[in-house]
Amino acid sequence: MSTVELTDVKTLRQRARQHVEQGAVTEGYNADREQILRLLNESLATEWVCALRYKRHYFMASGIKASGIKASVAAEEFLEHATQELEHADKLAERIVQLGGEPDLNPDNLSKHSHAQYVEGKNLEEMVLEDLVAERIAIDSYREIIQYIGESDPTTRRIFEEILAQEEEHADDMADLLKGL
Repeated sequence: MSTVELTDVKTLRQRARQHVEQGAVTEGYNADREQILRLLNESLATEWVCALRYKRHYFMASGIKASGIKASVAAEEFLEHATQELEHADKLAERIVQLGGEPDLNPDNLSKHSHAQYVEGKNLEEMVLEDLVAERIAIDSYREIIQYIGESDPTTRRIFEEILAQEEEHADDMADLLKGL
């Protein structure tokens, strides 16, 4: 049985009318909003840097410098992952706005704030390896963020949990590709 007491409907209705300009951030929001916004923006930067790296790897694996079936399979994975990383970025940016923040998409700040690095790789094997390393960084950082958030912001935590699950799939895909090279 829960120790949380439920608020009566009359009080809920009264509170909802206070500070309506804050949108989704109600009196019951318990997290450190500035810290959550910082973590969301760092993660947004991480997703953009990863999307850009994957996109470059897609074009390089599809281009003159790469040939054969392995490069073709890798190129397909790179493109799929680039698209999914941008979907993650959109979810993070939407949440930042819901919490009253501003998504930092300044190109000068993306690589500064990203957890993962933008490493190009000289050949297909290096590209796959760098993508795998970046996925492992994202997995660890998102897992820590989820633990940090705990129960203080269930919506943000759930967004990170969904993204984490897909990042783990990406890491598996890159590990499988690496084994096949």
